[in-house]
Amino acid sequence: MPPFTVLHVCMGNICRSPMAERLLTLAVRTRIARSVGSAATAGTVTPDELVHSHSAGTGGWHAGEEMNPPAARQVRGRGGDIAGFAARKLRSDQIDAADLVLTATADQQEYVVALRPDAAARTFVLGEFGRLLAGVNVAALPSVELTAESVYARGVALVEAVDVLRRGASPLPADDLDDPWGRGDQCFSRVADEIEETVQPLAAVLLP
Repeated sequence: MPPFTVLHVCMGNICRSPMAERLLTLAVRTRIARSVGSAATAGTVTPDELVHSHSAGTGGWHAGEEMNPPAARQVRGRGGDIAGFAARKLRSDQIDAADLVLTATADQQEYVVALRPDAAARTFVLGEFGRLLAGVNVAALPSVELTAESVYARGVALVEAVDVLRRGASPLPADDLDDPWGRGDQCFSRVADEIEETVQPLAAVLLP
């Protein structure tokens, strides 16, 4: 049911998945502003009403913590918002409620599918989803209006189309996001760039 829900998963939920969560929300906000015609009128529809982007970690070591400071700098520096974020451990009900699960690595994809086998068709490594997204015939997707129901229908159809494209193939090693924890801002910047290479096209297809 609407809104279209994207769950981002990494290991500790303080670096990669929080950046993906908030950068997708930023991309959706940008698309809304373009769709409505100006940032001033975009306030009539919030990103979360159309696409609910949230995250969790396969481990609970950092539960309740804020986003890792270098990750937070990347989100803020790109125009995103870090307010209200708190790390949490992945739960089965979060997977059940997600229309799309994007993991940082293939190992985490396997973890999600082992926890919820029925989520296999909607669980992808983030880089894998971005790579396959380019091959989707977007003209065949349902047309979209600026409503939760319309974006939801288009999003579900998009996930099905990407799943069809990957059948019989495994993620590539290059689809994984490096773990930047404990490393410098340059590494965090590169990982954030790679995240944007998927979440920005995803937002553009959901809200053309």
